[in-house]
Amino acid sequence: MATMDGAGQPDAQERSSGELVKELAEQVSVLVKDEFRLARLEVKSKGKQAGIGVGMMGGGGLIALYGVGCLIACAIIGISHAVAAWLAALIVGAALLAVAAVAALAGRGRLKRGTPPVPTETAESIKADVEQIKERARR
Repeated sequence: MATMDGAGQPDAQERSSGELVKELAEQVSVLVKDEFRLARLEVKSKGKQAGIGVGMMGGGGLIALYGVGCLIACAIIGISHAVAAWLAALIVGAALLAVAAVAALAGRGRLKRGTPPVPTETAESIKADVEQIKERARR
C-alpha cells in the first residue's frame, strides 16, 4: 500500500524522479509568476507615491513663486516711500533683470562645458585600451 503525505499525495520517496521534476518545474513557475506579480504591485505603489510627491513639490514651487512675487511687491512698496512708485518698480525690475542676466550667462557657460554630450574622455580611454590590447597581441 502506498503511503500518503498530508496533502493526499504519495510520499516523495515513492514518486518517480520525473514526477518530482515536473512538480518542481510547476512550483518554480508559480513562484516566478507570483514574484513578478508582487514586483509589479510594489512598483505601481511606489510610482503612485512618487507621482503624488512630485505633484506636491510642484504645488509648493507654485506657492513659492507667488511668495517671491509678494516679496518683490513689498520691495517696490518699501522703495516707493523714498522715491516715486514708478521709479521703485523700475529699480526693482532692473535689479531682477540684472540677476537674471548673470544667471543666464553662468548657465550658458555651464552648457558650453557640457556639449557635445559625447563621452570624449571615455572614447579616448577605450581607444588607448584597444591599442594596448593590439600591441600585446602582436608580442
